[in-house]
Order: sequence, then structure tokens, then C-alpha cells
Amino acid sequence: MAERVQTYGTHRRFIPQWHFFVLPVLFGQVVVKAVQLVRDPTLLSAWLLIVAVALLVGIYTARPMALRAQDRIIRLEESARLGRLLPTDLRGRIGELTTSQFIAMRFAPDDEVPELTRRVLDGELKSPGDIKRAIKNWRADHLRV
Repeated sequence: MAERVQTYGTHRRFIPQWHFFVLPVLFGQVVVKAVQLVRDPTLLSAWLLIVAVALLVGIYTARPMALRAQDRIIRLEESARLGRLLPTDLRGRIGELTTSQFIAMRFAPDDEVPELTRRVLDGELKSPGDIKRAIKNWRADHLRV
């Protein structure tokens, strides 16, 4: 199966099972259990509402943990890539880049990296969106979830 072409406008990803099934079902479960508690205020209905809220909070907590691990890996990969691609004068400044800048620059092809990095370090490109929009030939990342 061919991977879809990725651009600045299409690089965000929706996972239908997650966004349109799991999250709505968990949110709906909290609502149903809250209504049930109001209608029948028993210890069991209170406990079931607590469990439903805990599941929803747990799911929302797990997502940032996974993203943080991915961010650390991207930072490591991009640091190694920049060390290989940057001219000597910029190589010593890799540590000045923030994690969000590394994450945004991963979409740049090797030939655009030195100039893009220079613009980021000079303060011309500040936000991840600025960096991504400055990329001319998008390098897709289909592994990020």
C-alpha cells in the first residue's frame, strides 16, 4: 500500500478508531454514569462514575507520555542528523535548539537542513509552524502517532 503524500497541511494525523470511537465512547460512559449517579445515588453508581472518569483520565494521560518518548527519540535522531549535515560553524550550536524545533525540522530534507537551522538559530523562524512552513520539499514522517 502506498503511503500518502505528506505536506504541512496534511501532516497531522487522525486515527479513526481512536478519535471517532474510543474517545467518544469513554466520554459517553462518563456522562451515562454521571446521569445514573444523579438518578440512583448509590455507592455502586458513584464507584462506576469514578472508574469511568479514571479510564478517561488514564487514556488522556497515556497519550502525552507516548508523545514525550517519541519527542526524545526525534531529538536524538535529529541531533545525529544535524551533526552530520551542518557546517562546522553551526554544529556547535545544535544544543541551542529546543525539542519543538527539532520536531518541526524533521520534515526538512537533508539539503534544506543547514539553511533552515541557520534561520532558526538566528531567530528568523520562531515557532514550529514557522519552521514547517519554511520547508520547501517536505520529508514525510509516517511513523509518528
